[in-house]
This record gives sequence, structure tokens and C-alpha cells, in this order.
Amino acid sequence: MAQYFTYQDTTINVGDTVRVHEEIVEGEKKRIQIFEGIVIAVKNRGAGKSFTVRKIGANSIGVEKIFPVNVPAIKTIEVKTRGHVRRSKLYYLRDRIGKAASRIKEKSTFNKTA
Repeated sequence: MAQYFTYQDTTINVGDTVRVHEEIVEGEKKRIQIFEGIVIAVKNRGAGKSFTVRKIGANSIGVEKIFPVNVPAIKTIEVKTRGHVRRSKLYYLRDRIGKAASRIKEKSTFNKTA
């Protein structure tokens, strides 16, 4: 089972595609910047927990950002898609180029009826 953490009653797993809303302070101005990508790692436990998000930027350049979970700059974390992975660290995505870097199977939700 891959690692996970909870943030504001939302469970976020490794392999999920998330949108992290982070507050940026520039001088006296404050703005919200959104970083969207795949969670490739969750590190530590408790108060020092952090997670790494990787996205593919312009010209197929990979960009990774490490976010501490318990920091007031993070306003919300939206989960766009749930990923089905079998590893707790997805560092192998660093070697992938283009569409292969973001190709993770989506977790299917099985609902029993009757």
C-alpha cells in the first residue's frame, strides 16, 4: 500500500494528481499560486511530514516542489484524480519523458449495488 496523509479531512495518496493552492507573499501583496502535479513521495511522520509534487512544465521539463503538510502558506489541496500505484515512492517518473511521465492508471471505484 502506498503512503498517504490527510489534510483538512481529505486523504491524499502517492500517485494522486493534486492542485496545491499556496499563498505567496511578494512585498506587501499576497496572492494564491496553484501548483498542479502528481504526488510522488510522502516523507516523515507527524508534525514534520512533507510531500513532493512533480509536474511537467514548459518544453517537457520536470519541476518538483516539496511542501510541508503543516505550513500556513498552503490554503487548500484539491485531489483531481486518484492514482492506482504499487509503490510508495514514484521516483522512476523522473526518467520518463513526455506523456509517459504522467501516465498513471486511475483508481476505479467499485460500487456494490443490490
